[in-house]
Amino acid sequence: MNQSYGVPLEPGTLRLERLLPGPIERVWSYLVEPEKRRKWFAGGQMERRDGGYMELQFRHRELSQPGEEVPENYRTTQDMEPAPGKVIRCTPPTLLVFEWQFCEGMSEVTFELSPEGESVRLVLTHRRLIHKENMVSVAAGWHTHVGLLMDLLENRERGPFWPEHERLMKEYGERLPEC
Repeated sequence: MNQSYGVPLEPGTLRLERLLPGPIERVWSYLVEPEKRRKWFAGGQMERRDGGYMELQFRHRELSQPGEEVPENYRTTQDMEPAPGKVIRCTPPTLLVFEWQFCEGMSEVTFELSPEGESVRLVLTHRRLIHKENMVSVAAGWHTHVGLLMDLLENRERGPFWPEHERLMKEYGERLPEC
């Protein structure tokens, strides 16, 4: 998986950038279409308009390889109700901003897409992270999830989810400062 690490922009804000195979409309579809999004991140409905309702339905077992053990602290997310949220901005196919309840408060995620030749630059910014452990979890999570997205877009066999996530939790724990 891609080893370009997410970086803190300011306290409580993380940015991750990746160059993905295009075209941009294909990448966009994996952000907004629930069945495609659930293959790399989380399913759930999304009204593709500013102010629209959305939800994230996490099913981590579906992202795992056969035989991968889901870590204890993520097992409870298997049977959770969808996490409700709100689409802040939706400008196809270049900008998606949404918020949803994450840990102690509302969290905001921005996906910016821009064409670069036959590739697409993804800039993912996650804001309103309150504690370092949230920042570490989010950094490792996005790093791992976007790795799965890259596998899908490149038509590669999906890599392991939990071993990669656990490795990245340790690395980000050492790399990221306190919030």
